Amino acid sequence: MTPALDLLKKARAEHRVHSYEHDPKTASYGLEAAEKLGLDPLRVFKTLLASSEKGELLVAVVPVVGTLDLKALAHAAGVKKCEMADPQAAQRATGYLVGGISPLGQKKRLRTFIDQSAQHHETIHVSAGRRGLEVELAAAVLAEHTKGQFAQIGRG
Repeated sequence: MTPALDLLKKARAEHRVHSYEHDPKTASYGLEAAEKLGLDPLRVFKTLLASSEKGELLVAVVPVVGTLDLKALAHAAGVKKCEMADPQAAQRATGYLVGGISPLGQKKRLRTFIDQSAQHHETIHVSAGRRGLEVELAAAVLAEHTKGQFAQIGRG
């Protein structure tokens, strides 16, 4: 069990867990999950952390087939600019290792932004808190349990 799954279980939130054998040599954890689980990559979302000009860490959840638009994230968060967070800072704040960072059950409650494309799918997949472990849930459930807000933060 991971903190993400513990949170969902305790809240009795509807979700399904999927696991696969993670290859440590893989270049993209999210695309690996889509491929190994036979999922539409548009429904698999990666969790990225960005840092505002004031040093605030922000969580961004975007499709694995796209990239994070840092300007759009800054706009959504009401800050001047964002850059990708230092991986060590991301790991410390979330309690998860890079490649297995879940938007759910993080050590510190961080403001979370979910790409609005998540709302186009009945369910989406995000990391369950460990490489090789994904959780499938409705985007609304993810937003509820992360206090996340939807915004157009992904790019193509």
